Amino acid sequence: MKHLMIYIKKEFGKSIFDYLLLITAGVLFLISLNIFKGERLLEFVILFIFISFYILWGIYHHIIDDSLHLKVVVEYMLIAFTVMFLLKIIILP
Repeated sequence: MKHLMIYIKKEFGKSIFDYLLLITAGVLFLISLNIFKGERLLEFVILFIFISFYILWGIYHHIIDDSLHLKVVVEYMLIAFTVMFLLKIIILP
């Protein structure tokens, strides 16, 4: 358990800017959805912009970390489009 905590502190400290950027974008995304509630087209555009940002952020993060592989990019795309599908179908009918 001690080794896990040391690894987490080391990894988070190395990429704190990346994670703060992602969290800030996520908060702005949620605020934007709340502001434009009911505007279906605008909600979809905001969702698409955030999904695109998430994919680009993942690619950037792994380029900086020297761990970018095609499998990682596909994983980010699958997660992004799954979230987009779920939000579009369930939350934003």
